[in-house]
Amino acid sequence: MHIEQLQLTNYRNYEKLDISFDDKVNVIIGENAQGKTNLMEAIYVMAFTKSHRTPREKELIGWDKEYAKIEGRITKRNHSIPLEIIISSKGKKAKLNRLEQKRLSDYIGAMNVVMFAPEDLTLVKGPPQIRRRFIDMELGQIQPRYIYHLGQYQKILKQRNHLLKQMQKKRTTDFTMLEVLSEQLIEHASTLLERRFVFMDLLRKWAKPIHHGISRELENLEIRYSATIEVSEDANMEKIGTIYRDKFKEVQEKEVERGTTLIGPHRDDLIFYVNGKDVQTYGSQGQQRTTALSIKLAEIELIYGEIGEYPILLLDDVLSELDDYRQSHLLNTIQGRVQTFVSTTSVDGVHHDTLKQAELFRVIDGSVDN
Repeated sequence: MHIEQLQLTNYRNYEKLDISFDDKVNVIIGENAQGKTNLMEAIYVMAFTKSHRTPREKELIGWDKEYAKIEGRITKRNHSIPLEIIISSKGKKAKLNRLEQKRLSDYIGAMNVVMFAPEDLTLVKGPPQIRRRFIDMELGQIQPRYIYHLGQYQKILKQRNHLLKQMQKKRTTDFTMLEVLSEQLIEHASTLLERRFVFMDLLRKWAKPIHHGISRELENLEIRYSATIEVSEDANMEKIGTIYRDKFKEVQEKEVERGTTLIGPHRDDLIFYVNGKDVQTYGSQGQQRTTALSIKLAEIELIYGEIGEYPILLLDDVLSELDDYRQSHLLNTIQGRVQTFVSTTSVDGVHHDTLKQAELFRVIDGSVDN
């Protein structure tokens, strides 16, 4: 899979851009605030329909403009596929093969992307929501139906939290409605958890040997999924649902007291262990970075294993954050197999054949020279 062409209209500081890419490695060079990260973000948005940098979509629209448009053409399974995203004050439209998709979940998965940016180095040591977002974004790419269940779960969770807040303030005692919302939440929570367990199994399969290799065979990586209920990872949806039901009854009084939902996938976490020790708490910065890199490289292999094609890799200002050894390991892994976009202020100091053979693009104030 690779991007053949990208066109931007009124996207951040790009008024008009029409650019074609190499199917191997493309290096985007530019000083800070010139637009290289905006270009990487546009590719990300074309895959996921939303930015990894901001939840406020109006920020993606150029100053004083009515809308922003991202158009692209990708090659997937030897077929050329046009993609289009339009963002305006009225909302968002996504077109696949020139046909508008009624649901964004019908569009996501058409183009598979793995991004590795400096903030991804906080995957291990950052807060739990970073790790949950990682799971949701990657699972959504290979199982678009997961996005639907996640959206429904979040919608019902919001309603349930609102009701619990009202009950906390003694404005209502509608336990029947709470039961109805709990049952609806459990239906989607069980699906999310079952699919997360399957994903975790695949992630471990790839991440463990990759980490072992990067650490020069000195470290063993283990990943544990930490759920808010006690459940085996091989439990089916029905069993998960039963455990959730019992747990909700157990914590109901506490939830009303606190005015919020205390259990569910929105509170789960991942815990990484290196040689038996929790990396977040006891790992060195080097171990934390190796773990984050292992997870990202595992993502690439996991997606390939699931869809039969390598995803597009975005390395946004991350090479300078890695030492020479980790840089080499990353670039050796992708060499000749994965279409890669590297954004950087300079390629000085990166001595690797992959970058020597790359297509270079220079970004200056919203324009790109090849």
